[in-house]
Amino acid sequence: MNGEVPNIKKWVVLYPVYINSKKTVAEGRRISLAKACENPTCAEIADCCNHLKVPNAIEIDKAYPRDFMQRGRVRVQLKKEDGTLSNPAIPTRKQLMLQVAELVPRHPGRTKKQEAPSTSSTAGSSKSGKGGRKKR
Repeated sequence: MNGEVPNIKKWVVLYPVYINSKKTVAEGRRISLAKACENPTCAEIADCCNHLKVPNAIEIDKAYPRDFMQRGRVRVQLKKEDGTLSNPAIPTRKQLMLQVAELVPRHPGRTKKQEAPSTSSTAGSSKSGKGGRKKR
């Protein structure tokens, strides 16, 4: 990059809400529910962009306007200064969202988090069928 700081103002913005399966379209989700992932973070999205060889920058202090309590967004460079694609396999922002949403569930930090709750949920499932109204 010749020692110059890239102008990230012109890069595409990717909020975690765009690929969150817990959000509705009205709340900001931009891809189909079947392809979205559950509660992605900015760090996971940035790591996935690095894996896809797409230049990116995390902006921690920014928030999504419809959900300002969730902080952070990722700026991504889809096209270089001369107009050529950074990654020819990802021509559009929609394609980028689909690729990232596919990679986030396989993120190394996420797989460790999901293993711990799955063991505790099997112990709690033995209570099923108890209580409730009796049939006559």
